[in-house]
Amino acid sequence: MNDRVNRFLLFWDKSSRSLVLALRSLWLHKLRSFLSVLGIIIGTVAVITLMAFGEGNMQDALEDIKKQGATNVIVLSVKPPDDASSQRRTMTLNYGLTYADYEGFLLLDTVVGSVPMRIFPQEVRNLDKMFNGFVVGTTAAYQNVNKISLVEGRFLIDADDVKDPGDGNELRNVCVLGASVAETLFPFQSALNKSIVLNKHHFVVVGVLKERGTVTNASGNAEDFNNQVYIPLSTCRGRYGEKIYIRQSGSRMGEQVELHQVTLTISAMDKVRDAGAAIADRLKQSHFKKDWKVVVPLDRLEEAERAKARGMVLLFVIASISLAVGGIGIMNIMLATVTERTREIGIRRALGAKRWDIMLQFLIEAMVQTTVGGALGTVAGITLVFVMPWVSAAMFNMNLPAYLKWEPIALSMGVSIGVGVFFGLYPAYRASQLDPIEALRHD
Repeated sequence: MNDRVNRFLLFWDKSSRSLVLALRSLWLHKLRSFLSVLGIIIGTVAVITLMAFGEGNMQDALEDIKKQGATNVIVLSVKPPDDASSQRRTMTLNYGLTYADYEGFLLLDTVVGSVPMRIFPQEVRNLDKMFNGFVVGTTAAYQNVNKISLVEGRFLIDADDVKDPGDGNELRNVCVLGASVAETLFPFQSALNKSIVLNKHHFVVVGVLKERGTVTNASGNAEDFNNQVYIPLSTCRGRYGEKIYIRQSGSRMGEQVELHQVTLTISAMDKVRDAGAAIADRLKQSHFKKDWKVVVPLDRLEEAERAKARGMVLLFVIASISLAVGGIGIMNIMLATVTERTREIGIRRALGAKRWDIMLQFLIEAMVQTTVGGALGTVAGITLVFVMPWVSAAMFNMNLPAYLKWEPIALSMGVSIGVGVFFGLYPAYRASQLDPIEALRHD
């Protein structure tokens, strides 16, 4: 037992003295030491920043998919490609989901919520001001499904959606404005209870949405909620009818689409795929052409999470290449150091130092360099992760999401120390194999 303790104490004493010698050597050759660890610093910074910004961007993409709802099934109207010829003959495209389809969806036992939507471009006016935005005809449930918030007023409510306007009930001309629409039409003033014009009809503003970034919708396209105007679906149907004409580049094109999108909330996550398959089967029977698309966000979410895991591994491998290059630089410097300190090695061997003592000294020196480089790179990397998003937002008005986790930091430090061991072994072995007599003769 005492022999083991003595051996441990002897090893600890030699290691601590080698550490002091390594730190002293680095301090005596400051510039050379800094240049030798520069590759490790850059590699560590690359690992931390790439992993943080990669994680941030992937997390951002996952959040967009999660906002569509893991228990939702989204059914879209899709313009069929074979309608190009019929467009020239009729000037009106008739395709997509119908109200009959929507009523059929609600018959499924697993459907516990629904949001029908009709979306089309439209000029929005207020006196002499005009904004080219999008009208969204929908119901009150839209707010909960899309997790939107308001800066003033309210969103659409069930009372706004008049089911039977012919029974003495008038259509309610109320609307909710996106942030960009409100800012353009009502600069420096509140839009609440003001009036806008849509399709020659006056609508009263009952709410204004909080500004929100662009997200990827179920179709895979970027959707800007700030450019939208929300009106009750029954009002949209009554004021616009089933046929919308859109002027583009001097041409006039008509579209007859009853519903552009229906979002269905399913009772449980394990029933989502079955519900999506049932909806697809129902549409295949009722539609002669493929003018619809069923999107299950849960599938996209799981695939995105798998892609995220693969992407993070790839980013780490790419960033680790910089650490490997830095390690090669360390080995090169250590080999040169062995040549410079040949006489010192000979003196130590002559005074009784063993081969293992020489090898331990140079190995510790290599590890000290990579550890110091890893620590400096970690500080620089963390600083960049916090500074770059702020700079990009302040100077370039660009969102640069970053998500810093402790795993990349610990991993980069561990790899830095591992690089020191791996690339320091050969120079340390070379130093330990020098003949003492030949080393003493070296000038």
